[in-house]
Amino acid sequence: MLTLWGADDRDRDGRYRVFAAYLQAEGIAVVEHAMEGGAKPTFPSMREFFPSSLRMERAIFDLLGIKSMEPDHRGWLRHSGWPENVFPLRRDFGGDTQFAGAPEPYPFVQVEGDGVHEIPVGPVHAGTIEPGHFRFSVVGEKVLRLEERLGYKHKGIKKLFETKAQKEGHQLAARISGDSAVAYAWAYCTALEAITQTTCPARAVQLRALALEHERIANHLGDLGALGNDAGFAFGLTQFSRMKEDLLRTNQACFGARYLMDFVVLGGVALDLDGGAPRLLLDNYRTLETGLASMRNIYDNHAGVQDRFRETGILAHDTAWKLDAAGLAARASGIPHDLRADFPWPPYDKMNVKASKQTSGDVAARVAVRFDEVLESLRICRALLRNLSGGDIRSAVPDAEPDLLGVGVIEGWRGPVLIALETGPNGSIRRCHPHDPSWQNWPLLEYAILGNLVPDFPLINKSFNLSYSGHDG
Repeated sequence: MLTLWGADDRDRDGRYRVFAAYLQAEGIAVVEHAMEGGAKPTFPSMREFFPSSLRMERAIFDLLGIKSMEPDHRGWLRHSGWPENVFPLRRDFGGDTQFAGAPEPYPFVQVEGDGVHEIPVGPVHAGTIEPGHFRFSVVGEKVLRLEERLGYKHKGIKKLFETKAQKEGHQLAARISGDSAVAYAWAYCTALEAITQTTCPARAVQLRALALEHERIANHLGDLGALGNDAGFAFGLTQFSRMKEDLLRTNQACFGARYLMDFVVLGGVALDLDGGAPRLLLDNYRTLETGLASMRNIYDNHAGVQDRFRETGILAHDTAWKLDAAGLAARASGIPHDLRADFPWPPYDKMNVKASKQTSGDVAARVAVRFDEVLESLRICRALLRNLSGGDIRSAVPDAEPDLLGVGVIEGWRGPVLIALETGPNGSIRRCHPHDPSWQNWPLLEYAILGNLVPDFPLINKSFNLSYSGHDG
């Protein structure tokens, strides 16, 4: 299951709806379940078959008042931002309404036993980091249970999409989770281009892929440095920070921005590479590959680093499979799903992408996947430049007819990023549902920490490096 979302269609046919998107061997299937528009609409819970659906079901209730037949109905996104009987995605909700109220207690699951105590961490953290609450139940320093509470970054993105024109939506999509801007913008554009039957020029598609791989490389480099630092190896942080900075400066020189939030646009890309850009890019790839090989050798042979990485934060293959692990986290636990390889869309259909796979499921495995994927991305980037097509970089995209649904899915650096877009009249957006793979992967962290020490949590958490903003939006 890729994602789950709800809709209020009482203005159309008097019904509520819940949609589920599934990845099948033939591609993506979207299943619709309609309910009468009464005061308390309900739908069957999918938790038994897809455990990751539980938090999505709770979010649907917070936003639309559509309740799943599941006993856990604790608020997930609301955080007293609006009353429990108010549902901001309903058609009759007043968008300018202001609410004030005291925070409500959240009933965390209690762990009982001799010597058990709780450690609350967050939502405000000791650093420039997004908010999330982590409730540890421990004996000594050993973790017996972790329960997360997220939703603090909820920004009303879905409601904001409804105020945008179809041709503006990609700009908002790129800002859902800033470290995945290219993936989100491309997913949105794919959805609308499918609806309007727009074909992007071959050169534009290749440049989109080049930008997506740069996004993947930059995030992996940042994480590899941070993971070294969390293991007490500051040299790793300085070296990978330097490599990432070199790549970002290359982005600025070749794509016009360090972070490519506005590079992918409807019908293509915002600007072309100039004549000297390919040589600059290839020189940067060569330097980066040399530095990466050197640092991998150091990480692999540094006793202190390996002592912290190996057998820490293990996510077993069976657990990852049962809990719907996605993307990088899944590949480190022996589930080599990668849309670029499994369902290659242009230009990846000509790239023969090799999905990384590790089996130990620990921090070391998630580090190894990052190293592998940077090298594979560099290979892809070279191939794209070597075979770069000529011609235009953008096609015109017309306004879509109303009441059409388009789905775009792009393999971002964390995993599949999805946009489900439904069109409205006169070039408007009726609704837009963005989905980040962090929805699937945040619950995995609660299992990976079990039996580990509390001081290992920052390292384990960083090895997943999930998005608060992408999840909460």
